[in-house]
Amino acid sequence: MAAVDDLHAALRDAGATLATAESLTAGRLAAMLTDPPGASKTFRGGFVTYATELKHILLGVPISVIETVGVVSAECAAAMAAGARERSGSTYGLATTGVAGPEEQEGKPVGTVYLGVSGPHGETTARLGLSGSRAEIQRDTCLFAVDELLGLLRREHRRVR
Repeated sequence: MAAVDDLHAALRDAGATLATAESLTAGRLAAMLTDPPGASKTFRGGFVTYATELKHILLGVPISVIETVGVVSAECAAAMAAGARERSGSTYGLATTGVAGPEEQEGKPVGTVYLGVSGPHGETTARLGLSGSRAEIQRDTCLFAVDELLGLLRREHRRVR
């Protein structure tokens, strides 16, 4: 995939590394990111925290976030990304959380997705409203996550492709 190759090139150009924290994508983002040869130069690892309590235990998502706004939220996505970055020693953390279906979660409809990016300049989030099958929502979330981080890298490092 060209976008994944571009992301790895941008990370290399910036002298940066990446770790992921995934919920609804259940490891698909890490698999996509490690498909190209040489991915180990920029990808440090990932956390699949499908269960709510693992978001707290493994990534340090505050209980207050889980109890007040829930795991399908921008706040949770930002905390997951920050936790992945901190715990892996990566330059960037990239997180996915949301509802792939088949049923709503926390009162949020299927297709509600939040991306979180944590980097040297702080955390950013994006909300997506996706449609399609469970597999399509998971795939599209991964594609949008790659694009989100690539766009951030391009803004932060003007010399990056």
